[in-house]
Amino acid sequence: MKQSKKIAVLGAGSWGTALAMVLADNGHEVRLWGHNPNHIKEINETGINQKYLPDIALPKGIVGYSDLIAAMENVSTIILAVPTKAIREVLKKVQAIIADEVTIVHVSKGIEPDTHLRISEMILDEMPKSLLKDVVVLSGPSHAEEVSLRHPTTVTVSSENMDAAIEIQDLFMNHHFRVYTNPDIIGVEIGGALKNIIALAAGITDGLGYGDNAKAALITRGLAEIARLGTKMGANPLTFSGLTGIGDLIVTCTSVHSRNWRAGNMLGKGYKLDDVLSSMGMVVEGVRTTKAAYQLAKKFEVNMPITEALYHVLVNGENPKDAVDQLMARGKTNEMDDLVNILDERIFEE
Repeated sequence: MKQSKKIAVLGAGSWGTALAMVLADNGHEVRLWGHNPNHIKEINETGINQKYLPDIALPKGIVGYSDLIAAMENVSTIILAVPTKAIREVLKKVQAIIADEVTIVHVSKGIEPDTHLRISEMILDEMPKSLLKDVVVLSGPSHAEEVSLRHPTTVTVSSENMDAAIEIQDLFMNHHFRVYTNPDIIGVEIGGALKNIIALAAGITDGLGYGDNAKAALITRGLAEIARLGTKMGANPLTFSGLTGIGDLIVTCTSVHSRNWRAGNMLGKGYKLDDVLSSMGMVVEGVRTTKAAYQLAKKFEVNMPITEALYHVLVNGENPKDAVDQLMARGKTNEMDDLVNILDERIFEE
């Protein structure tokens, strides 16, 4: 029997709520914090997060909080489940409240534009060292809708301190939520973030009616782009063949649960980006991440044609069909060049 702990989950959206359910199933006392008092009141009164996980009954171990001070009382582990753009704002509030060091587990998937920081780096940049025990990332192929139904799911946790990763593995692990560890925090974060770009592109090709051949090509060549950039940034290329690489790509590029795929699908059908984003009701992380990855590709001189094409669609308003046609008209290359270059760089570094 696992020892019960007090855990704060910051972010009462679908993913934060689903992970709160896993923790509550494991016997922990979970404080689910959200910024909207009416939303939290409804969760506490009905036992359901109707806005984000309709008709799913929450375990008794979850209590909603709109008061961050109360939610943080006597908590040593924080699950950070807010969108990338809100992370700094939330952490500023957290550090003004806590007096003792905490472990922060971030579960979002993105890269900050302009700074090009991964989320773990944003946390280290924002939190005083005296208040931060460890930073852990939890990532992998996982839709909140399926986790909340307790369908079998596998994810990965990573940290610079693998003892901390193992502690979080133990916190979440149960018979329907399997957790692996991986020491490659760069690869885990890059894979989780960049797969949203490819999911947007896959949605566009589906919206254009191009079918499975096009989507298979996007997933495969998208993985090559992710591995190229990730390896340049210090990741282990083998990570991208695992859960946070190809696993996350498959689930995000092929499922109607994926908000990035849905957004891309609407773009492919001719909707304008502003209309797509306003209709989603949830943050589409791939839009911001595309901008960051485009900048990183230039910085590291990495060839990322899918990312570049999507950037021109999102930022410059290029017609999605024209962007896909230009991708197909690129000069011929050898498919194995990417793999050979990545392996050569890895061997040279070692």
